[in-house]
Amino acid sequence: MSRFFDNRCCVAARVAGLCTVLCVATASILYAQHQKVTFTPYFVAAESFESVGVIDVDGDGRPDLVSGDFIYKNNGDVGTIFRKRHRLGQQPAFGEYFDDFATIPLDVNGDGRIDFVTGGWFGEALRWHENPGTNAEWPAHEIAKVGNVETVRGWDLDGDGVVEIVPNTPNTALHYFKLEGPGKFVRYEVGDYKSHGIGFGDINGDGLGDFVVKNGWIENKGDNQWVFHPDFDMGQYASIPIIVADLNGDGKNDLIAGTAHNYGIYWYEQQIDAEGKRSFKKHVIDEAASQYHELVWADITGDGKPELITGKRYRAHNDGDPGAYDDVGLYYFTWDGRSFVKNIIAYGPPGVGKGTGIYMQVADLRGTGRNDVIVAGKDGLWVFFNDGTE
Repeated sequence: MSRFFDNRCCVAARVAGLCTVLCVATASILYAQHQKVTFTPYFVAAESFESVGVIDVDGDGRPDLVSGDFIYKNNGDVGTIFRKRHRLGQQPAFGEYFDDFATIPLDVNGDGRIDFVTGGWFGEALRWHENPGTNAEWPAHEIAKVGNVETVRGWDLDGDGVVEIVPNTPNTALHYFKLEGPGKFVRYEVGDYKSHGIGFGDINGDGLGDFVVKNGWIENKGDNQWVFHPDFDMGQYASIPIIVADLNGDGKNDLIAGTAHNYGIYWYEQQIDAEGKRSFKKHVIDEAASQYHELVWADITGDGKPELITGKRYRAHNDGDPGAYDDVGLYYFTWDGRSFVKNIIAYGPPGVGKGTGIYMQVADLRGTGRNDVIVAGKDGLWVFFNDGTE
């Protein structure tokens, strides 16, 4: 069909003297179509935890899945991968939620085994779960009471190679925790910024990472000194994270943010006028889906450049959000230097499509060199194995 289409295109174009232009354009379109990534969906569990981490639990060199109360073992066999599981604990349950809104890998106690950090809205606390090195349950240790935790992110704020723990607490001031010894977290205050939505990256190009909240960015002046700049407003509910990346290659980092509890996802182009005033121009990525709560910026096409992986969070507010009864979808968006193109990984009514939870992963689970997509949520835990481009 494509060969027939190309020939017909050239015949028509010769009349107008445009064969070369049109044929190259057609070939480019066909090439782009053939470069779409294909995925094999793989059901792991029907649990309704909303967070999943990728952790080599036993140090055998194979990444395992940790989600909620369970570890799902990677036995290296594609046919039975992640089928064997064992319980790691009893995550607190509140109504339809489990108070487990992140799974951040970190060797907290320095014993060489990877633990994880999480937190929850209802218990208002951060905690870490200790990897015992056996199939025993993982003891839970409270880090601190911090207020309602929407979710948690781990970012290396000071460049020492170890992530700091940053809870997104919309009802309390912004702060973070630094691991300063085995099992010892120290709290640092950033300021009284209350935001549903948070990101981290260098906004002004000074080499220091800044925080981004829903209504502005917080400049890192060094020595834990911070200055707020209200250069934009993303609305009441921004995604977690807000991604900081130079999309158009102009040397200035831009922003990508979803509307976590309504329709739409957008990118914000950083601009500086002749007087040096900074602003952010809003561009639509997609407004067809709601509850773009969780975003990942990673390479899944294998071209060495990151894509935007995201989707509709399934039942974020227990069907209380606009668009709650729409079909659910998981997507990746490619960036061509000017705009985003939406590609479907899974889409349809619940049970056919796949929604996201609040903390998902992109990682190479089978050693193929291709990144897979791992998604937990109230509609179950699934892996979408990356089979490469068509």
